[in-house]
Amino acid sequence: MLRYASERDKANQILNLTSLTVEQFEQLLEPFEQAFVRHMQEWTMEGKPRTARAYTPYVNSPLPTKEDRLLFLLCYLKVASLQVAHAALFGMTQSNANKWLHLLLIVLHQTLRDLGDAPARHLLALQERLSALQSDERQQTSGALDTDEQQNEAGVLDTDNAADAAPLFIMTAPSDRSYVHTTMLNRKRIIAARKSATT
Repeated sequence: MLRYASERDKANQILNLTSLTVEQFEQLLEPFEQAFVRHMQEWTMEGKPRTARAYTPYVNSPLPTKEDRLLFLLCYLKVASLQVAHAALFGMTQSNANKWLHLLLIVLHQTLRDLGDAPARHLLALQERLSALQSDERQQTSGALDTDEQQNEAGVLDTDNAADAAPLFIMTAPSDRSYVHTTMLNRKRIIAARKSATT
């Protein structure tokens, strides 16, 4: 059975399984667990609103630790194996693996949103994020420049601002009518040629 504790100290094993180093994996672990606990306080494993009792991890859970839950999901996302095979790796049934994958994908998305690392869903959001990154870079580089370099940088910033005003993706105007000769597929000689080609 695949478990984080047994794989962690093997050379590059976590990197091979998840595309994250052990350090990156462990940085993501705590925010992921917080998002998992928040989610489980409101929802059941089946995705229904939690109304009766509070969530407590059950004793014979197929993913007993937070490390195992994150490894289970990241390994699946990297390898994209059949759920039956992935379930076998972690010692559970396919239906149970399916439930865990649906649950943990929601938790991972929430974790990335909490960390500000979720992918932008709209063009405007992506453009705002890129503009913020560019302005941060400019502030960092401008602090290190002396006066001569700042004058040169001012020219570069003007061109950067002009580039920021341009749309992120260049849109083209609709094309004019094509003047290429079109073939009429219902003419007698075309139909005859098609018939002779197929026989």
